[in-house]
Amino acid sequence: MNETIKTILSRKSTKKYLPDPVPEEILNQIIEAGIYAPTGQGKQSPIIIAVTNKEVRDQISRLNAAVMGRDMDPFYGAPAVLVVLANKAVGTHVYDGSVVLENMLIAAQSLGVGACWIHRAKEVFETPEGKQILQSLGIEGDYEGIGNCIIGYPDGPLHPDVPRKEGYVYYIR
Repeated sequence: MNETIKTILSRKSTKKYLPDPVPEEILNQIIEAGIYAPTGQGKQSPIIIAVTNKEVRDQISRLNAAVMGRDMDPFYGAPAVLVVLANKAVGTHVYDGSVVLENMLIAAQSLGVGACWIHRAKEVFETPEGKQILQSLGIEGDYEGIGNCIIGYPDGPLHPDVPRKEGYVYYIR
């Protein structure tokens, strides 16, 4: 089995992180993998907001928790969050952003970094506070939050493999 497939098959969601920051060089490699994801008609509808500033990371975490109606850190202590949004004017924007997230998850695994896809970016960036974050970055246009890729070093062992469900694949031969 080749290394790419081994990386894909060994990837797991990390849900407990050390506070240690991921070096910028490694973070940039993960982001680069995201920006090379395929997009519908090559329109490159997604954008990535790389958040390593603790105050802003905590603000987005708080907004995400509020969407759930819970008082917790939905980012599990990860020191970095890569928020993926995509231009709603592009018909494939949700799919495009999803592939960006998957590329970053696989890249993180290949570099020995823990990662997990966290939902509710759509709801977070529809709030006035979420829109203010975008405005503060000079992001204009009608963007939809697709997801958050939390990044950091795992604090402890990852969960064991979950068996794949029966009937996942149907063949037409």
